Amino acid sequence: MCSGKGCCPCPHHKIISVLITLFGLLFLLGAMEIFSETTVGFVWPVLVIIAGLFKMTSNKCKCC
Repeated sequence: MCSGKGCCPCPHHKIISVLITLFGLLFLLGAMEIFSETTVGFVWPVLVIIAGLFKMTSNKCKCC
């Protein structure tokens, strides 16, 4: 799948990108009034905390 420098097939490299996408989607759905302000106000800090905990506890893989 990947060929070249800087390309890693390890799935843990994609977690932060997925969380950032969810973060943006959360605010978009909040702006479209699909989610209430209360829901958005509760969920976005949870996503940030998950991203921070993942970053703190993630170990380097063999490819890094």
